[in-house]
Amino acid sequence: MSDIPRGPVARTAKLASLPLGFAGRAAWGIGKKMTGFAESVISEKVQQRTAEQLFSVLGQLKGGAMKLGQALSVFEAALPDHLASPYRAALTKLQDAAPPLPAASVHKVLAAELGDDWRDSFTEFDDSPAAAASIGQVHKAVWGDGREVAVKVQYPGAGDALVSDLKQLGRFASLFRILQPGLDIKPLIAELRERVVEELDYNLEAEAQRAFAKAYADDPEIFVPDVVAGARRVIITEWAEGTPLSQVIASGTQEERDLAGHRLSTLHFSGPERAGLLHADPHPGNFRMTDDGRLVVLDFGAVARLPQGLPAPIGPLVRLALAGEAEQVLEGLRAEGFIPEDADIDADAVLEYLLPMLDPIATDDFQFSRSWLRAEATRLANPKSEAYAMGKQLNLPPSYLLIHRVTLGSIGVLCQLRARASWRSILEQWLPGFAEPSKKPKSAK
Repeated sequence: MSDIPRGPVARTAKLASLPLGFAGRAAWGIGKKMTGFAESVISEKVQQRTAEQLFSVLGQLKGGAMKLGQALSVFEAALPDHLASPYRAALTKLQDAAPPLPAASVHKVLAAELGDDWRDSFTEFDDSPAAAASIGQVHKAVWGDGREVAVKVQYPGAGDALVSDLKQLGRFASLFRILQPGLDIKPLIAELRERVVEELDYNLEAEAQRAFAKAYADDPEIFVPDVVAGARRVIITEWAEGTPLSQVIASGTQEERDLAGHRLSTLHFSGPERAGLLHADPHPGNFRMTDDGRLVVLDFGAVARLPQGLPAPIGPLVRLALAGEAEQVLEGLRAEGFIPEDADIDADAVLEYLLPMLDPIATDDFQFSRSWLRAEATRLANPKSEAYAMGKQLNLPPSYLLIHRVTLGSIGVLCQLRARASWRSILEQWLPGFAEPSKKPKSAK
């Protein structure tokens, strides 16, 4: 194919080819199993068929459809192993690979963005993509000065595809609930719609990557490749070698998985403090691990701009919750808009709702796991549970929506990694107000 399907009619027809009939029943069956309503589960053959068609359709469409699939792929860790296994391999493909576009289409974009003489800027250019993702694919090349570079080229029609998909995907919520029972897909799509259009302008991505590269220059833990050149639909950065994070998840040693998880968490919490930005796309396809133990960050199309860092109340409220200060936590949540002003909510009940989520930072050592995430998903999604009832009474202020989504995504990856570390120490260093007032956080590099 020369480009991705652009028109809403063509893309909606493609989405409609998803097996919604049995997928809806599968989602309901899995949801009942997750929340304890029934013992029946969907057959492995149906699951495998759904997974294969899900990847095929989302991968071919790219655009918003594939981006939503990538955003959801990190949540497969919340499903029981016997339910998740048919989906895991298909979803992992969405994290760092997709059906590529032919060289002729790539060349047209390069000529339109860099000029007809675009080849003169390179001494070598590999027409076979090194990676393909939601709105662009990456080619390895050698820049005129001899540097190996990564050339990301946006798919023709990506803009139209994004707009079309994010208008249509809400109709397919039942299918995506297979991946995460209890997840309300519509707010996620709305939030993606607001943010994802920014990713179409690679000039904005280049600006964000330069900010991260400057903030983490010569950092011993995190490596951000420098931006070499770019345009609206092409971005050229230094090439970075490393082991894909998906490979670490699949076959890394415990030590390698622990280190990768520690680095990912450090990026999540230190970015707002050091760069004024939150890396907002934590799926494994965006990361590599170098031989010397650094996390390579490859994609900066999705970022949250936080010039003042993370919201100031987060750190103190988390610290107060761990200290059991229920009334102060209730007051702080109400002030931030998490609890309606006129809502009559018991402070101890709120604390009981929150504390299990804070288990990873309640001690100096914690191992993330699929079983822990499944337990939390079940606790929060079961309509018969007190936690479910409490969750219905709480708000998520718009200013926290992206932070919340990215944090959940990062937790999903940590559970895939089964990473163990002192997560508490990372927050003590990088989350303002979390450390005890008497404890001075470690200084930045």
